[in-house]
Amino acid sequence: MKIGFALAALAATAVGGCASPRLVGNQNLTIVNAGTMPAPTRADLTGQVRPAVIGPLDRISVDVFGLPELSRAVQADANGQISLPLAGTVDAAGNTPAELARLLEARLRGRYVRDPQVTVNIVEAVSQTVTVDGAVEEPGIYPVTGRMTLMRTVARAKGASEFARLSYVVVFRRVEGRQYATLYDLRAIRNGAYDDPEIYANDIVVVGTSQARRLFRDIIQGSGLLTAPLIAILQRP
Repeated sequence: MKIGFALAALAATAVGGCASPRLVGNQNLTIVNAGTMPAPTRADLTGQVRPAVIGPLDRISVDVFGLPELSRAVQADANGQISLPLAGTVDAAGNTPAELARLLEARLRGRYVRDPQVTVNIVEAVSQTVTVDGAVEEPGIYPVTGRMTLMRTVARAKGASEFARLSYVVVFRRVEGRQYATLYDLRAIRNGAYDDPEIYANDIVVVGTSQARRLFRDIIQGSGLLTAPLIAILQRP
């Protein structure tokens, strides 16, 4: 399969550093003369909140205030649609719970209910998952909960196996019909060479396999740290 590299500038920085982590000489690290690491603020503890999006086969609860006969738990079908009394069939997929609540209120308002107040909650997010494969202790499909990063995702799979090639970690992602593959070096992330990237629902993470080496064999040479991610376009829309 022919690969087109989206960011040619990154290829020039593909090889650098050394195989073992170092603090000295890393331009992305700043040494401070503090006795202890500063405590996180309240905002740090909550992190960046991602909007929860309803997907196909997700189970949700719909509560119409004052109308228990319209309130119920439903499961979106394979097309992401739900059916409710009076409201009919509604496209739930792609909406947050609050957005779906407003859609249902609009369906019910006027002819059926004078001033509907609808609350929607996701009970079980079947569609919000990430696949972890390759040289990890427990490959599988894992739910995306909150803000996920690459290192957290690998940890969710009980970490890399003993003989994993940490310099070859590939994340596959589809965006607007285009398939991307991005090569990361977990050693470089641990070294602070670049940030731990975010992982999203439907991503596929492959750790330390020959497949990753084949995809990027023309770029990666030696065992130096990959000082920036490499992004490849595998399939165009």
